[in-house]
Amino acid sequence: MTADKTRIAVIGAGLIGRAWAIVFARAGHAVKVCDADGAALRSSLDLIDAALADLDAAGLLDESPAAIRARVQPVATLAECVQDAGYVQENVGEDRAIKQALFAEIDRLGAPDTIFASSTSTIPASHWSEGLAGRARCLVAHPVNPPYLVPLVELSPAPWTAPETVARAKAILEAAGQVPIVLRAELQGFILNRLQGALLGEAFRLYADGYASLEDIDKSVRDGLGLRWSFMGPFETIDLNAPGGVADYCARYGAPYYEIARTQPPRPWDEALVRRVEHERRQTLPASDLVKRAAWRDRRLMQLVAHKRRARESN
Repeated sequence: MTADKTRIAVIGAGLIGRAWAIVFARAGHAVKVCDADGAALRSSLDLIDAALADLDAAGLLDESPAAIRARVQPVATLAECVQDAGYVQENVGEDRAIKQALFAEIDRLGAPDTIFASSTSTIPASHWSEGLAGRARCLVAHPVNPPYLVPLVELSPAPWTAPETVARAKAILEAAGQVPIVLRAELQGFILNRLQGALLGEAFRLYADGYASLEDIDKSVRDGLGLRWSFMGPFETIDLNAPGGVADYCARYGAPYYEIARTQPPRPWDEALVRRVEHERRQTLPASDLVKRAAWRDRRLMQLVAHKRRARESN
């Protein structure tokens, strides 16, 4: 089955599940969505409609929201959802036992060549696929929220995942406009969360030790590092930040960065520290405004995505 003709099953109609439905339907796939909670499944359709309207207003759709929405079909049962699917994206809770039971059922119901992918942020594929007859077609496809705006997807195969499974999943996701990366071995937290965790760990440390306010730490990323990082990664950044490229940069700054790293041992985010952070954040953004601010963030992301699309087209 070719990437552009694959029928998609999305299991779980929560925040990530409905975002995946948008990703695949926007790319022209027929998408079935199921959820054990019928109310959640019904409400997800209204939320998909709202997200599509926002994307259309930002100029990020190549066809009408109605045409895209018509490809999303809610179904009542797991069997109906998985039937005839070439690719399954699971989006249930972060519970190993639940995933093991669910994938055992999907493995029983799915066609022999169906790819089974999990959106899990924390549970490696080997932890829920080992006992499956079809374990060679299982992998993690971890998105960044929301995947219809932030295209990175981390593909993390188990030791027994077939190379063909990884290649096909990558092709399907690339054809849908995503940017998949492939882990060469299973790793706790995958790639993105480990990078994010390193930055968060130091941000909490700098605040806990009194070096700067939350707002000034946020500014250092928002108005500093983040501007470059919206277009390039850490290795390209340092390659361009020394006259002789990456080797020159490492010769100049490798030793100082090593000395900095020695002062950054892991530190727990204890209750007292979290209370301080929460108190300071609520002075800046009241809890009642969190949803409004999240919507503002998504609109800003849409503007950035549209800008990056125009930049690619002009090159």
